[in-house]
Amino acid sequence: MRSIDWLQLALFVGALVVLTKPMGLYLVRVLDASGRTWLDPLLKPVERLTYRLMGIRLNLALDRR
Repeated sequence: MRSIDWLQLALFVGALVVLTKPMGLYLVRVLDASGRTWLDPLLKPVERLTYRLMGIRLNLALDRR
């Protein structure tokens, strides 16, 4: 392998290392039912409108039927 290939590999691995922790923290917030992300103020109204148009009530518990 040429030196530019090693440099590209090192930059890629470095980018993975740098992005792993912030991306993991963001995914924990997104996948948590009560979690808040920085997109919530923008997307929550759209989500509620979509649910309302589809006739889905969020307050009802899911059952096995």
